[in-house]
Amino acid sequence: MSNETIQNDQVTFESFNLKSEIMQSIAYAGFKVPSPIQAEAIPLIIDGRDVVGQAHTGTGKTAAFGLPLLHNMSLSDGVEVLVIVPTRELANQVSDEIFKYGKKLGARTVTVYGGSSYNRQIGLIERGAQIVIATPGRLKDILSRNMLKNFCPTTVVLDEADEMLDMGFLDDINEIFEYLPSERQTLLFSATMPPPIKALAQRILNNPAFISITKEETTNKDIEQQYYVIEESERDDAAIRLLDAQEFDKAILFCRTKREVDRLSTVLSSVGYNAKGLHGDMEQRQREAVIKSLKDNKVDILVATDVAARGIHINDITHVFNYHIPFDPESYVHRIGRTGRAGQKGIAITLVTPMEFKELQRIRKIVGSDMAQQFIPTKSQVQSKQLNVLIEQIEHQKIFDEASQISEALSEDLDQAQIIHKLISLLMKHTDVKGPNNIGIAPQRLEKIMQAMERNGNRGGGNRSRSRHHRRRSGGSSSSSRSGERRHSGGRRR
Repeated sequence: MSNETIQNDQVTFESFNLKSEIMQSIAYAGFKVPSPIQAEAIPLIIDGRDVVGQAHTGTGKTAAFGLPLLHNMSLSDGVEVLVIVPTRELANQVSDEIFKYGKKLGARTVTVYGGSSYNRQIGLIERGAQIVIATPGRLKDILSRNMLKNFCPTTVVLDEADEMLDMGFLDDINEIFEYLPSERQTLLFSATMPPPIKALAQRILNNPAFISITKEETTNKDIEQQYYVIEESERDDAAIRLLDAQEFDKAILFCRTKREVDRLSTVLSSVGYNAKGLHGDMEQRQREAVIKSLKDNKVDILVATDVAARGIHINDITHVFNYHIPFDPESYVHRIGRTGRAGQKGIAITLVTPMEFKELQRIRKIVGSDMAQQFIPTKSQVQSKQLNVLIEQIEHQKIFDEASQISEALSEDLDQAQIIHKLISLLMKHTDVKGPNNIGIAPQRLEKIMQAMERNGNRGGGNRSRSRHHRRRSGGSSSSSRSGERRHSGGRRR
């Protein structure tokens, strides 16, 4: 079955004939129609087929295997399903999601990863868990030391297989499968299919069905993609200005290095945002606390390296910012896949310099996505927008009983006009917009830069050749329209 043969708008969750308890969970989760990977994978998995699914993060893979596996399970005591994932964060996310889908069935899940007690994890499994979600290192230790008795899952899922390859877990995966029953259903999901993953699939799967999401579907259609061309020295000002101008609930700002994460999270906090950093040098306890703060609305902005790109699945992230353009198209897709989840709309914003423009074009070509060029709003434009929001908020503000007492007290020394002007001025203190008025390369200059790049590109090979020859001879060496009702400063919470 191929993507071309399925019209996703003709497939419904009802057509899969899933258990009524699962259908209730689907309705509660707000799912309307299956995503392409779900439409293809669910019927195959229900039929017991081995499956290789190639689809990027954010396309609904967890539900694609979680829903049919819950439907097929007998839900007796004993592990029936083993899901292997690359990171602790992803283990927790997958566990939460599968628990949500199987809650009305009474399905019990356990996460297994390093940094937690062996005895506690094994105890939870032996007390009747039916689904285990594990990272490769801890799972291999438990199985090789024979710490689990009668561990015979009937279905095994490898999720984010290429990420496990990148993290050096391939040998652990091969060893783990030596301890698993040969009679089993095996599912492998991966964003890409490098040769080692193809070889692994041939070894561990039996006559699998192959599902591959086409290029046009690699990026979520619910994500609006924008890019802004800036000078290298303007990155901080550009990020702050765009945050001021956007209406966002939660945002992730991706950086390339851990040092950059620490610096930028401090910069954003200093101008009034609730920002926290996340990177690989942090202790696991710290990382889990930061992610929980984001989930619990105690943090507005997560500043992160790519360690978070595959391990965070939070449905209400409205914006993703690329502080630097990612090194490769795969990273770009994984980053922006943090927004636009579960049928919600999202915005992905990328900052680029003219020197990075060719890399941006390469990503656009390979990913097959439509990125719109935008210009960073001026300081006065953002201030004007925020004042309009302030006017709207005042018009709709409920009047509290205590307000009359304050008004009477102020009237003893001030007239009504003075009171109004002072109160409005007080509110306007929170609409301060930082930075210079103009940020980014102006349209006229940008057009000249692009024309020059195009001319150089058309004759580049000959020029480079002549230049080298000469050296040898000479001996030379649209932003959202509102700023958000929950904050007066276009996203800033003090």
